[in-house]
Amino acid sequence: MLGCECFCWHDKHSDYDEFTPLPQPQPFSLPSPIPDWPPGQGFATGKINLGELEVVKITKFESVWSCDSLHGKAKDLDRNGCGFFWLPNAPMGYKAMGILVTGTPEEPDDDEVRCVREDLTETCEIKDTIHVAGADPFQVWNTRPCKRGMCCKGVSVGTFFCSTYFVSENEELEIVCLKNLDPTLHAMPDLNQIHALINHYGATVFFHPDEDCLPSSVQWFFKNGALLYEDGELKGKSIDYQGSNLPSGGTNDGAFWIDLPGDNNGRENVKKGNLESAELYVHVKPAVGGTFTDIVMWIFCPFNGPANLKIGLMNIQMNKLGQHVSDWEHFTLRISNFTGELWQVYFSQHSGGEWVDAFDLEYIEGNKPIVYSSRHGHASFPHPGTYLQGSVKLGIGIRSDAARSKYFVDSSTRYKIIAAEYLGDGVVTEPCWLNYMREWGPTIVYDSRSELDRIINMLPFFVRFSVENIFDLFPTELYGEEGPTGPKEKDNWEGDERC
Repeated sequence: MLGCECFCWHDKHSDYDEFTPLPQPQPFSLPSPIPDWPPGQGFATGKINLGELEVVKITKFESVWSCDSLHGKAKDLDRNGCGFFWLPNAPMGYKAMGILVTGTPEEPDDDEVRCVREDLTETCEIKDTIHVAGADPFQVWNTRPCKRGMCCKGVSVGTFFCSTYFVSENEELEIVCLKNLDPTLHAMPDLNQIHALINHYGATVFFHPDEDCLPSSVQWFFKNGALLYEDGELKGKSIDYQGSNLPSGGTNDGAFWIDLPGDNNGRENVKKGNLESAELYVHVKPAVGGTFTDIVMWIFCPFNGPANLKIGLMNIQMNKLGQHVSDWEHFTLRISNFTGELWQVYFSQHSGGEWVDAFDLEYIEGNKPIVYSSRHGHASFPHPGTYLQGSVKLGIGIRSDAARSKYFVDSSTRYKIIAAEYLGDGVVTEPCWLNYMREWGPTIVYDSRSELDRIINMLPFFVRFSVENIFDLFPTELYGEEGPTGPKEKDNWEGDERC
């Protein structure tokens, strides 16, 4: 190694910090002990072979320097308030994996730092901001691989990047992550271990007490009169309960779509769903270079109800805006392949979503997290409450209400594994309907302008302009909707989650 580049960050409040030590991070444990998983290959053994490197999970750390992000107070082992951040200058053909921190200005010895051969690494980018020092330009971020998805090889190593200058989210950094060169992905769980993970961590999905568009199984949807339409044909065809007569493969070319039954009574019955038949459809895939397992749980609702608008203190239930036939929503359990611990849960929310760490989740019956599904829109949330898609500052937007009720589905028992490509051919049989790549509902165009104009005319004149501008921020499905596609047509089937 050819030395290190360094910068020092010092805060003027450090004298005060002499008398107010910063609290140390507290460890988190899941509510219940982790069970002994069924025997397998390399899952939950505490270490993972990446081909030419073997990596282990580090759980004990030495405190060197810390800073209160709210007040800018810093401390280090020598109590002088200075933190020194060192970027290793790696030799030719090697890369640095992170930043080294010391409490003194002496350059670290070469023996304290290790760099990794370049061909064993992947590029990485900043993710979440860990620290911002007010007006000070010094910032700290955690990192993630630039390329993410079930076929990508980048492995996060848990280090951070810091800088005194602006760094864009997609900018390639001077530090890197590791690369998994083991094609066998031996640390991924086998089929028996997958079932054990779902039985132990499967979330309970609660629907709103006033939900009238409940989920059902796909088979129930087909059996109760769903029809397949072909472009140019006026009459729809019944769908086999297994979906075996659906066109398979290809692309979403608009040639086919699914709709509700033709008779009014049948349509209204199917819109309500059937909670007793509902089940979660599970896709299991590698994440973060095979060091994590993503258990993606898809839930199907035959109908998405109309939107509920919030404008200040007013709540307005729309008549048709937001409605569409069929609704595919999902959440994702991310499991550490080092230990089998639940690490995070992804909550899908319309066109985006959020990752929530295990310590911020609600649990029921041991280590099973709770997922709250919003009324009509079926977006997933980690906690009950009212969520706004629009302008929180003005209190104007689409309102998503989530609450616990007697309507729920326990995914730890009511599930079906529909895909796990890494296990190889023949291990998991994909249902026929999974390879239907066209739309699960007809294209709908609403007369949205007249309904929105009616709402705007109800408002005081001084807020009308703001409301009209906020409407432009609403998701496109509020005004018109192409039928939703199935799970395999979603970006996150092979890629990472949107957030």
